[in-house]
Amino acid sequence: MRNFFDADVAETYDATHGGTDTTLIAQTADTLADLAGDGPALEFAVGTGRIALPLAKRGVAVSGIELSEPMVAKMRAKPGGAEIPTTVGDMTTTRVPGAFSLVFLVFNTIDNLTTQDAQVACFENAAAHLSPGGRFVIETLIPPLQRLPLGETRLPFANDADHWGVDEFDVTTQTYTSHHIWLRDARAEHLSVPFRYAWPAEMDLMARIAGMQLEHRWSDWSRAPFTNLSRSHISVWQKRP
Repeated sequence: MRNFFDADVAETYDATHGGTDTTLIAQTADTLADLAGDGPALEFAVGTGRIALPLAKRGVAVSGIELSEPMVAKMRAKPGGAEIPTTVGDMTTTRVPGAFSLVFLVFNTIDNLTTQDAQVACFENAAAHLSPGGRFVIETLIPPLQRLPLGETRLPFANDADHWGVDEFDVTTQTYTSHHIWLRDARAEHLSVPFRYAWPAEMDLMARIAGMQLEHRWSDWSRAPFTNLSRSHISVWQKRP
């Protein structure tokens, strides 16, 4: 699995990925703490500790797996970050000691796994870390295909003074590429990152393959009901005894 989250991305990640939205962070951490109960939690793609650190402050023993060493370094530089046990590795295969009551994967990161096999492996790895009755939580977007006119493949998502962004979809493979252009110091910097989207129903099947079943599905971290107009979902699967 290629790491697109280098030192430059790590430096700006919190500012561009919800790290300054204190209300959202509090809702996320509160919900995850409720789901973890009295047990420990493991975050796949723990990143800069945007969620792991506030969750730990709520009394949950949090560990992490993260592919990007610069992201881990950013977390460890924060207050309390060095106290989050973190293993550098791929969330589809890396194992850490212990059994957890909660494994979670937030902010669309499941889409970074660009094949169905890799996504299934992620579910299986989550289940392998869970105690019986433990929960696996994913937060991700609903694929925005209803916004694409028939035959169109590109969907703009950013048009700021210093950042332009376009998603390019291939509906035959369920893959898409996010194209970014940043304007910095009179220079244009380009980055393209590949992803794979999966519908909630497909994820339910992945969970079943891994020995889990759906317990909750919400539209957001306020636990609002999931509807046909939801643009994202928080899904909770429970490992069978």
